[in-house]
Amino acid sequence: MPQSDDERLVALAARFERDDPRFTQALRTGRPVRPREYRHARAWWTVGVALAVLATGVVVADGLLIATGLILAGIGAQLFDPHRTRPGGRTRPPR
Repeated sequence: MPQSDDERLVALAARFERDDPRFTQALRTGRPVRPREYRHARAWWTVGVALAVLATGVVVADGLLIATGLILAGIGAQLFDPHRTRPGGRTRPPR
């Protein structure tokens, strides 16, 4: 038996609420925010700090700072992935 459109809409709304509660709450209040996939502030800050640490390591010629900068750059690049593992071990399915 096919689902009715109302059931599909309720299921879709529940999924949005579960995936990104900040986005759905903002839509209810009439002040929309960017969805989770387009919020990259932490990633940009991490990459910026990584580049600063890497440049400092190159100028000072300290291998530990260079390695730290490279590791932070990798972490920052990982934060740009919209399908990364979420807290609690749940993964988001690809679109």
